[in-house]
Amino acid sequence: MAGAVILPRSFYARPAETVARDLLGKILVHGPAAGRIVEVEAYLGESDPAAHAFRGLTPRTRVLYGDPGHAYVYLIYGMYECLNLVAEPPGSPGCVLIRALEPLAGIAAMRKRRPQVHAVHQLASGPGKLTRAMAITRRHNGADLTAGLLRVEADGWCPPATAVSPRIGIRSAADWPLRFYVEGNPAVSRSRSVSD
Repeated sequence: MAGAVILPRSFYARPAETVARDLLGKILVHGPAAGRIVEVEAYLGESDPAAHAFRGLTPRTRVLYGDPGHAYVYLIYGMYECLNLVAEPPGSPGCVLIRALEPLAGIAAMRKRRPQVHAVHQLASGPGKLTRAMAITRRHNGADLTAGLLRVEADGWCPPATAVSPRIGIRSAADWPLRFYVEGNPAVSRSRSVSD
């Protein structure tokens, strides 16, 4: 995006919860498509029963143990791909699930990828929806987010208000308040805060 800067690796080399909060308002870019990050969830690695890394290093989770600032993409329910951003220093497998985007660029292409959706704010209003809209697949697993077509940028915009809630759609540690979203943004998948 014009006037935006790519987030450096040092941005990601911090606790996953901090990275998650700070990702709100940043811009996820994949080629000509871009969307503002409006909803995320933090996963805290081996200490988090809901995290893929809870059971330790496996071929699937190897990317989580590497350098921060890489993509971790996996398939759920045999049909939806989810994008996570690797956080924390190498060896500490924290990550942030990108749950929703507010579309900013490449909207015509997003509509072609999700033809059944009419409202722009619903094109990327969930983790599986946004990967489809942005053409992000498992082939992007391990992609370096600090260089290349798949990246995260900052343009100086900050959310006017953010909200916190438990994570969605998990059974373990389901009450941990590690979901963060831009309050009032129509692209958020669900508006349910701790105070609700």
